[in-house]
Amino acid sequence: MFDIGFSELLIVAIVALIVLGPERLPKATRFAGLWVRRARAQWHSVKDELERELAAEELKRGFQDAKDAIKDTEQRIRDSSSEVEREFDEIRQSLDSNPDRNRTEPDRDAAEEPLPPMEEEQEPSHVAKQDSKPEGGSDEPRNV
Repeated sequence: MFDIGFSELLIVAIVALIVLGPERLPKATRFAGLWVRRARAQWHSVKDELERELAAEELKRGFQDAKDAIKDTEQRIRDSSSEVEREFDEIRQSLDSNPDRNRTEPDRDAAEEPLPPMEEEQEPSHVAKQDSKPEGGSDEPRNV
C-alpha cells in the first residue's frame, strides 16, 4: 500500500522531534497511535462485514443451486412417471384390443419335470455316533 522504509520513518521522527519538541512529542505519538488503532479497527470491521456478506451470498447461491437441482430431479421424475403411465396405457389398450392374447398357454419348454429324489445325508466316517461304545466293549473309560 504505502512504500515507506525505515529511512523515511527516521526522517519523519527527527522532523517531529524538531517541530514538536521533547515535551509535546509523547502526547503526539500517543494521539497518532490512537488514530492508527482506530483506523485498523475500522478496517477489520469493514473486512469482517464484507466476508460475512460474501459467505451469506455464497450460502444463498448454494441453496439456490440445490433448489434448482431438486426441481430438475422432480421434473425428471414426473416426466418418467408420465412416460411409464403412457406405456402402461398402451399395453393395456393393446391387451384389451386383442383378447386372444390374454390367454396364456403353458410353455412347452417350461414343462414341469419331476425333481430327482433327495438323497439322505450320510454322516462322515470320522464322526462317531453317540450311542456307540468305545473300543474294548466296556462302558468305562480306558486308561492309556
